[in-house]
Amino acid sequence: MDRVYIVGSACTTFGKHADKSFKTLARMAYVDVLADAGLSDGELIEQAWFGNCGMGQWGQGGIRGQVVFSPLVEEGLFPERVPMVNVEGGCATASFAFHGAWKDILSGEVQVSLALGVEKLVSPDRPERVPEIFGTAIDQLDPANWQEYYARAGAEAGKPFETGPGRTVFMDTYAMQAAWHMKRHGTTQRQIAAGASKNHFHGSLNPKAQYRFEVSVDDVLADREISYPLTRAMCSPLGDGSAAALLCSEAALVNFPRSVQHRAVEVRVSTLSGGKYRRLDEPGLSRIAADKAYAKTGLRPADFDLAEVHDATSFCEIYQLEMMGFCEVGGGGRLVESGATRLGGRIPVNVSGGLVSKGHPVGATGLSMVYEVATQLRGEAGARQVADASLGIIENGGGVMGFDEAACAITILEKRK
Repeated sequence: MDRVYIVGSACTTFGKHADKSFKTLARMAYVDVLADAGLSDGELIEQAWFGNCGMGQWGQGGIRGQVVFSPLVEEGLFPERVPMVNVEGGCATASFAFHGAWKDILSGEVQVSLALGVEKLVSPDRPERVPEIFGTAIDQLDPANWQEYYARAGAEAGKPFETGPGRTVFMDTYAMQAAWHMKRHGTTQRQIAAGASKNHFHGSLNPKAQYRFEVSVDDVLADREISYPLTRAMCSPLGDGSAAALLCSEAALVNFPRSVQHRAVEVRVSTLSGGKYRRLDEPGLSRIAADKAYAKTGLRPADFDLAEVHDATSFCEIYQLEMMGFCEVGGGGRLVESGATRLGGRIPVNVSGGLVSKGHPVGATGLSMVYEVATQLRGEAGARQVADASLGIIENGGGVMGFDEAACAITILEKRK
């Protein structure tokens, strides 16, 4: 099997960029990923994967990547006639794009492939776009399926499923999962708050984060309640941004400057799994994707120096650490509270700030996680640098099917030896 390398990685600052269009945000990440790969244009690129969730609510339902990249083609920055595949997988969209580029190289069809994700969730002129975008991530054809599932789950969790103005189905379902976990395993609201506080600290060190301030555990608990046990500081914010990665084969690596070859990061594996309406006590789909990744590489959770996981809420981080095998089921809250997942701890998690602090422009999130881990493995993360980082793992989930995401991606990156 040919080795696959990341030779370029880029991410915009996440935040409220109402003045920037999809084309502008995509251009920013694309120009930066070229520069990071030591290229002045995209002449070497043979294939591209474009990730986005919400552009349809802005009027561009199809050929999204082709439309966004058309000015770059006209300017000679992106090569003519290069095929571009549009992908969507909820919050895992950018990881799907990355997976496609990775498989391009493995197949031997191309030597250099681009993955780029972009999203706009800030819409001052038409705020209703935002719930429309998120509504695409849950079954709209047979909503009775999930309504009945959540009604049963709420009764079991001791937190009834409720809908209404000013609420979101997604935060309410995360809150129900947290309530069930608290009831079943003794997880506490303070442990969830500890994870949020930790990630806000990490985000304060990240110049690309949407929120760059610290929040104490007590202040997290005192923040406005979204859906018990979740407060606002435990939930990812709305924001805009883009991120990209340029991948190549080992044979093509020689076409890049020596400085780029030296900084190349190897993609050990990318695995996917699909969601279902599972039992509450049944392992989630991230367990399946992680087990696939471990089986393919021979690695174990103890081998990793850092992890980026999908903390759409701070409870999600607790749960994903359990599913990925960093602790026993039910032990995620204690692991986070112990300080082991903080910068300088045994297994630093979400040193980018995670989604709750770095931000979560859904179509770009997965590639922003790739950017963070690649930056860490290159030793270029500055104040948030994990010491001697050589192996990192990423978990990114998207969409909702009951208490599962609809899709999950696990990616393992390693410093080139």
